[in-house]
Amino acid sequence: MLFVAEDMGYAFSKLELESGDDSSIEETGGSASRQKVDSSLPKKRMPRGRVLPGRRQYPVSTTKMLAGREANLSGRGRFSSGDCRHVLNGSLFVAAFQGSQIRIYDVDGGWKVQKNILARSLRWTITDTSLSPDQRYLVYASMSPIIHIVNAGSATRESLANITEIHDGLDFSSPDDGGYSFGIFSLKFSTDGREVVAGGSNGNIYVYDLEAKKLSLRISAHMSDVNSVCFADESGHLIYSGSDDNFCKVWDRRCFTAKGKPGGILVGHLEGITFVDSRGDGRYLISNGKDQAIKLWDVRKMSSNAAYYRGYRDYEWDYRWMDYPLHARKLQHPYDQSVATYKGHSVLRTLIRCYFSPEYSTGQKYIYTGSHDSCIYIYDLVSSAQVAKLQYHRSTVRDCSWHPNYPILVSSSWDGEVAKWEFPGKALV
Repeated sequence: MLFVAEDMGYAFSKLELESGDDSSIEETGGSASRQKVDSSLPKKRMPRGRVLPGRRQYPVSTTKMLAGREANLSGRGRFSSGDCRHVLNGSLFVAAFQGSQIRIYDVDGGWKVQKNILARSLRWTITDTSLSPDQRYLVYASMSPIIHIVNAGSATRESLANITEIHDGLDFSSPDDGGYSFGIFSLKFSTDGREVVAGGSNGNIYVYDLEAKKLSLRISAHMSDVNSVCFADESGHLIYSGSDDNFCKVWDRRCFTAKGKPGGILVGHLEGITFVDSRGDGRYLISNGKDQAIKLWDVRKMSSNAAYYRGYRDYEWDYRWMDYPLHARKLQHPYDQSVATYKGHSVLRTLIRCYFSPEYSTGQKYIYTGSHDSCIYIYDLVSSAQVAKLQYHRSTVRDCSWHPNYPILVSSSWDGEVAKWEFPGKALV
């Protein structure tokens, strides 16, 4: 079934994912003990109605707030899709779920489940996943210093941790951590598949050497949670990071041992950063911020000192349960170093992700992002103009993924559904 929105130049279709054994799914009160991805969608044109803003939740429990930091908890209950990604050449699609489950789908094979992974020793939720470049191994993280690695290329379809397959634990803690436990919010394989970089809730960045089976680098990087990290390019020398301390930082591993400091700091966000994505050229990156803006950065404009740049705010606000203050939307950082700013989407409740569009099909001329208002936003890279707003979901869209070769975008939402968007005819691409 295909639903066409002619004025937007895109069409929407139900993403038919093989959901495995649904006989064990029990639904009560609108929630399920195991969430279905391929929920039935209404057979009508996509809704065009007003999207309601998030509302403050009462009462506020400090304990629940901390536990729900990235525990897949929202006012509507548990959400299913915590992470979704087309992988490398687009032949595979990875989706992580609240119930300790990760599924790898064969895109070219009709979106059939290639591997169903039941994760091991989780704390709260699966916070991030990454598949190796050769598609042989998958790593997943939670609110723990230990990540786990799975043989994604094996013939075993049902990968139950330490029952049908071994999920080896990789310990990212070090004596320098002082015995304190921490969680991993973000992790990425290097292009050669030999290393994994990770960002922790303790403000540190870690690089793990898979061949040596040990940490090769620990960086005391930020004053707050490191919500996102990535390698800048194929060389693996540069690392980008984004944190709740409002800064993006650039780390050059070639000179870090001598300096012990970042290669540079990118200043401009007024609130914490939820995600960073590299253009892959070692020069440009984008970041999604809790100040409700995406920023485009050129590392050639970075600063060497941010001691006096952070500034202050004259309002009390927490993105986990409050709307962003209206007057704060007009504020600008006095020392903003970004090349461009993109506004219109909503970054609330969770670490919403943003990306450059694919090189092959679009020339990376767009930026796209999920949003708390249940939509996906697409911006023109050069003009900063909003060129599309995709509306279907009924709750926060945390992640979305544009196929590297085809005009297809897939989104995952707190409503428990994964949707596929196509761009036929007068398409963006």
